[in-house]
Order: sequence, then C-alpha cells, then structure tokens
Amino acid sequence: MEPQWDDMKVFLAVARESSLSGAGRILKMDPATVGRRVARFETALKTSLFVKSPQGYALSAAGDRLLAHAEAAELAMRAGEEALTGPSDTLSGQIRIGAPDGCANYILPQVCSAISQDNPDLDIQIVALPRLINLSRREADMAVTVSAPTAGKLLVQKITDYHLHLAASRYYLRDVHPIETLENLRDHKIIGYIPDMIFDQELDYLSDLGIERVQLASNSVSVQIKMLAEGGALGVVHDFALPSHRPLRKILKEAFSLTRSFYLVRHQGDQRSERLNRFADALSKGIRAEVERLEGLT
Repeated sequence: MEPQWDDMKVFLAVARESSLSGAGRILKMDPATVGRRVARFETALKTSLFVKSPQGYALSAAGDRLLAHAEAAELAMRAGEEALTGPSDTLSGQIRIGAPDGCANYILPQVCSAISQDNPDLDIQIVALPRLINLSRREADMAVTVSAPTAGKLLVQKITDYHLHLAASRYYLRDVHPIETLENLRDHKIIGYIPDMIFDQELDYLSDLGIERVQLASNSVSVQIKMLAEGGALGVVHDFALPSHRPLRKILKEAFSLTRSFYLVRHQGDQRSERLNRFADALSKGIRAEVERLEGLT
C-alpha cells in the first residue's frame, strides 16, 4: 500500500491537535474515521507515528521526523494550487492567527473584521492565549508576539510600537490622596500578571517599578483591566485599551511610560505563499493603523 497525500493531511491534523476528535473537527470527519486513516497511513509507512496516552496522541520519534517533511509537502501543495489558479482579487480559505490576549481583545477584532469585509470567502480565526503560540505545531498560521523570536526557521517582521502607562479608575482616584510620585505607589494595591506565569520578559512591567507584590493578579490582560475598572487598585495598561474602559485614567504619565512592540511571526516556508503574504501585509497594516487610532484617542 502506497502512502496517500490525503492520509498525510490526516497525520498533520492529528499531530497539531494531539487528538482524533480535534483533528476530526478540522477535517470534518468523525474521530473513528480519523483513527482508521492514521492506522492506514502507519501501515503504509510500516512505522508507528503516534504514541497514545491519557493526554492524547503524541508524536513518536518517527512521527516527529516526518512532521517537517509533511509540512513542507503541505506548503508545496498550497503553492502549486496558487500557481494554477493564479492571483485572485480576494482571499479565501482559512487563516488562523495566534496573539497575546491584549492584542487579541483590543486590536485584532477590528482589524480582522475589516479584512473579512474585503474578503468574504476568507475564514479568519483568532487564537487568544496568554502564552507563546507554537507555530511548529501549527497552532496558528502566523502569530503576533511581543518579542522577536531568535530560534527556529521563522520570518519575523516588526509591526509597530505601542505604549503603556499606569492607570486607575477615576472613582478610585477621587477617593484617595493625590498620587504625585512613584514612591506613592507603595501605599496602593497593585494589579498585574501572576509573576510565575509571565511568558515573555517584555510583559514584566512591574519590575521596572521595583514592585514585588501583586495583590490582584491574572494571566489575562482583559481580566486585569476589568479589575482596574472596578476600582481599588492601580496597574499598568496598554494605551490602546483605554478607549474601551472610559472610567480608567492615566497617572504619573511623565514619571512612568513603557514602549513595547508587536511582531508578526510566520514559518519561513510560508513566504512562497502569495495568499499568506497578502494576508500578512493586510494584517500588519491594519494593526499599525488601529494602534495609532486608539492611542490617539487617549
């Protein structure tokens, strides 16, 4: 029995989802059919590609070696399809973007909605995770990150800078003594990240203030900002999030300001895909424009 390309696609889906049910949702197959296809592919290759455990399907050593070749074949197939069909005025298919939840909550909805309006046959998926997106496992086609990765065969493009300031609810500021210096912060509760869950050093904002204790913490930016809006504490907030939370006010703007950056990260091989190139260009331009627009409102 010769290996079939369709079985390679099943292998890739199971490798990325680590389960038959997850792969089935992507492939629009029932899990039992996915399992039979995996078994058929393993029989054709005369090797086991997965190790089953209570946590799901993990790649075996052979499966891990095959993964890079399968992804290269997938890219070649996509490039071939694009070469045959020629460029289209609009994009189609499915594209998945991974992003930290601050960007995913406050920037990407507007940007992706605009891209979707211009490309009605395109399905855009936003994966909002408070951790690094694993592109090697194809958790996403591309990712927005807050630092530029240095390992792996990746295309890394700086999108734009963004800014952060200390902020608090106007109701809270109304009821406390004026906060005039950074030393005054020690008299207030602080909202921030759970220290041992900060997945990128660029997110360790409070260390710049010498703050060690975080009385109210979350690994989610949106949760932190909602706690700030409730009052009773101070925290560091993205300027682009402030227009969505009118009760929040910047404080100590001259004494404390942070500049961070968004980067677009893609597989190096994806540069052969005109479809992904066009989407990446539209996404980057949209993020730059939206950050500038929202920060201008503050």
